[in-house]
Amino acid sequence: MEGGFHCWCVQGYELRPDKRSCKALGPEPVLLFANRIDIRQVLPHRSEYTLLLNNLENAIALDFHHSEELVFWSDVTLDRIMRASLNGSNVEEVVSTGLESPGGLAIDWIHNKLYWTDSGTSRIEVANLDGTQRKVLLWQRMEKPRAIALHPMEGKIYWTDWGNMPCIEYANMDGTNRKIIADTHLFWPNGLTIDYASHRIYWVDAKHHVIERADLDGKNRKAVISQGLPHPFAITVFEDSLYWTDWHTKSINSANKFTGKNQEVIRNKLHFPMDIHTLHPQRQPAGGRNRCGSNNGGCSHLCLPSNKTYTCACPTGFRKVDHYNCLDKFLLFTRRTDIRRISFDNEDKLDDVIPLADIRNAVALDWDSSERYIYWTDVTTDSINRAKWDGSKQEVVVDTSLESPAGLAIDWLTHKLYWTDAGTDRIEVSNTDGSMRTVLIWENLDRPRDIVVDPIGGFMYWTDWGANPKIERAGMDASNRTVIISTNLTWPNGLAIDYSTERLYWADASIKTIEYGNFDGSGRQVLIGSQLPHPFGLTLHEDRIYWTDWQSKSIQSADKLTGLDRRTLPSLTCLHSFCFLSKVQTPCSVNNGGCSHLCLLAPAPKASSCACPTGINLQADGKTCTHAMNSFLVFARRTDIRMISLDIPYFNTIAIGVDAVEGKVYWSDSTLKKISRANINGSEYEDIISAGLMTTDGLAVDSVGRKIYWTDTGTNRIEVANLNGSMRKVLVWQNLDSPRAIALFHEMGYMYWTDWGEHAKLERSSMDGSDRVVLINNNLGWPNGLAVDRAGSQLLWADAHTERIEASDLNGSNRRTLVSPVQHPYGLTLLGPHMYWTDWQSRSIHRADKDTGANTITVRSNLPGLMDIQAVDRASSLGFNKCGRRNGGCSHLCLPRHNVTSCACPTGILLKSDGRSCDNLPETFLLFSNRVSVRRISLDTNDHTDVYVPVPELHNVISLDYDSVERKLYYTDVSLDVIRYASNKILILKILIKNTKTLILKLIDTGRNTIEVAHLDGTSRKVLVNNSLDEPRAIAVFPILLLFVFLCEEKIKPEKYIKPLVHF
Repeated sequence: MEGGFHCWCVQGYELRPDKRSCKALGPEPVLLFANRIDIRQVLPHRSEYTLLLNNLENAIALDFHHSEELVFWSDVTLDRIMRASLNGSNVEEVVSTGLESPGGLAIDWIHNKLYWTDSGTSRIEVANLDGTQRKVLLWQRMEKPRAIALHPMEGKIYWTDWGNMPCIEYANMDGTNRKIIADTHLFWPNGLTIDYASHRIYWVDAKHHVIERADLDGKNRKAVISQGLPHPFAITVFEDSLYWTDWHTKSINSANKFTGKNQEVIRNKLHFPMDIHTLHPQRQPAGGRNRCGSNNGGCSHLCLPSNKTYTCACPTGFRKVDHYNCLDKFLLFTRRTDIRRISFDNEDKLDDVIPLADIRNAVALDWDSSERYIYWTDVTTDSINRAKWDGSKQEVVVDTSLESPAGLAIDWLTHKLYWTDAGTDRIEVSNTDGSMRTVLIWENLDRPRDIVVDPIGGFMYWTDWGANPKIERAGMDASNRTVIISTNLTWPNGLAIDYSTERLYWADASIKTIEYGNFDGSGRQVLIGSQLPHPFGLTLHEDRIYWTDWQSKSIQSADKLTGLDRRTLPSLTCLHSFCFLSKVQTPCSVNNGGCSHLCLLAPAPKASSCACPTGINLQADGKTCTHAMNSFLVFARRTDIRMISLDIPYFNTIAIGVDAVEGKVYWSDSTLKKISRANINGSEYEDIISAGLMTTDGLAVDSVGRKIYWTDTGTNRIEVANLNGSMRKVLVWQNLDSPRAIALFHEMGYMYWTDWGEHAKLERSSMDGSDRVVLINNNLGWPNGLAVDRAGSQLLWADAHTERIEASDLNGSNRRTLVSPVQHPYGLTLLGPHMYWTDWQSRSIHRADKDTGANTITVRSNLPGLMDIQAVDRASSLGFNKCGRRNGGCSHLCLPRHNVTSCACPTGILLKSDGRSCDNLPETFLLFSNRVSVRRISLDTNDHTDVYVPVPELHNVISLDYDSVERKLYYTDVSLDVIRYASNKILILKILIKNTKTLILKLIDTGRNTIEVAHLDGTSRKVLVNNSLDEPRAIAVFPILLLFVFLCEEKIKPEKYIKPLVHF
């Protein structure tokens, strides 16, 4: 018809009855928006409002992947990009490193890629949906990129930049063909969206208070809304409507996308609305062609759409070797709290953050190219760690007995890890997984710093910047040690080996030079002697030398032969290392060099040698190590438990402790108020006593009778239990005033303890608490350590107040001084002919002859926080007592006495008339609560000692009662507002009623001023009294008389009320 027209809709839409507008096929649209602290959904036509994710820190940007049912968002407080399922489950981090202010993100739903802007780093980056294969896409001429939108069907990326020259740009999605499409009349271009159906872009400008649109190439620009926009932030489009968030009005608004009319407030009074998207299939049309196909376009790494085709791209730090493949060859460096890499081959020299967690202060760094692991030391956590180059498989390799691990080197041929420790003054080696650790050099070291290894030559080199700074060399098995440089050095930091020229390079931060010399120290030359404020790390690659500088916070490089052609990499700091290297055959390659444990390379002609893990001796064949340590010390250091082997010629501390039979170590923690145990290797950690402890200062294990004894200066008790913490019994509770150390002589059935209360003393009793006697009660001050010398029939103790270590016979006579003065002795133990003790003031472990006190030496020094110490000799007999055989015939506890045994019951339970068996519970007892615990006092026994009832998850228990028929404990917890019951064995914990304060059979709620009743399982709940009550508190029932009594705390005067008991 002449002058007429016909409207039609693109695929996925249908014409409405008005024959002018189009309606999207599919479900009702949902507006998905970030609200800083949460992410919510709202139905635009009904304003229905639902929560998707909450407890967020600062969610700003978001997008979704409809077919994968995922939502992605950025958090600018945490500097993270996260994702979750669209139902709110499966929350996980996608990008967690190298972000500063990720203000925009967008999903390519066709090629499954994540794009984001970061106004802090001034970059646009891309990665897979799981954050892997991350690439810096655009970084040049970029100031503050903000909003971002993708058009995967056209292969285009659009973004806004509100830096000094605000603009809107687009480029192909591989970063090529970049163009500015708007750069006038812009100030704060915030939100950006694409209308795929009408081939337009829309954006908001918060400064100019306008919403504009243009064609996809920037032409036909037009203002849609220029009034009533206080501070628009983000925008989305669907069908014929625009939707946007506004910071000022805290609202979501809508208007017609053609005219800007029909403005409506969809939802207001929001917390802080940020990004917004329309969640609907047509916002991510499924008809687009995946240019990469099913085989990732044949690309080894990233396949990115580019206009009508695609590009194979490399993650940052990788070099493209052909049209499809990438190769990684890069410089590694740390910035204390992260580890980064820079490709040697990329012209942009952009750094890429390796996604690693919880790096506090990384210093040393190396790379194992064969296993593709990065290794680093952390001098804040005192640990050595490793992870794959992409951040996966992160794990701690060594985290015990390290004090300042400042240097690290990988032997890539035999897979060994070498490190220096400036705190312990040692050089150690282990397998790359941390196993078979041994000390190589421990003498004449004074703050060793950097270390490098030459597996081909069999040498290791290290710097030492103590009182006499030097550079040393030794075989990688510690043989042939020699000083190669000892003059004109002050702070020799980084070391590097140049294998091609057979030179050793080093940096000195005080002299401010980089020098080199031959491997034997000869031919020393200054390479760079000027403009080096504080050189630290050093490495070589091809014809260049690279170093880090602490003061200028940069990485610099120069020609390695001349020192000329100096270059600076942009704004980077701290330490470094890099990857290479070739594989060659070594003597350790075949059958581990014939070694049972460690095979270490050595210089020719020796070539290799066998070594053993710390504390174990190498046998006469020079190949085989003994099975384990025979004699060793175990000591506590407040924050860890350590061992010292006495089988080897040097004293070295390694982690964890013992028990003579099962190989378990037991310890008390007075801060956590627990007694715990673990295997000798630290595995199978468990708490065995976690209630009813205050200050457990002394602990002793009866390895034969399988019992643990302890003193508690807070409760003034001595207790015993099975080794798993069961059948706990209070042995001594009267006339104790700060019991401290405890020692056992289980063959004789005696236990000894020190008490350093007002009247300090040393006492003895049978191991069942009977036959108690004071042995010594004069000239004692702070009797700390205590030990029984079974072979010499004597008792030894250390007194921190009198500053003496003394001895006596087992009955307290023949008292004599062994060592005096000692500064502040604490723990004391015996092994063979020696006694060992810890000293708080000297921070050391000392040794002397146990009979005379002569020949005093320091075993280990520089051990702050020293506490108790115990010696173990696996070769010696454990002795015998009758409780070690079938528990002495007792049903519960078998406790030795002098020459006999006695059966005993846990605290509060009477021994039956047969003298061997016990009930599981007392017959009569009191139950009481102190808010965070429920306790029981037996009335069957005369000790009246309270016992913790093991009910978990107690917060504020106010009232309780006990069903003696079903043997169930009922209690209220006013912090949780629940009534619960626990069964006799505390295997069941069940919530009966919520929002309630007090209970017996009847229950009172002071918040609602009611008295209620329910069945014992919480059902059939009914209000009995709900008026004229003012804060009802206690309640009691008298079932026989069908009465209940309750007490109210009225503001004028409390009164008692008596009511008939109602049946229901």
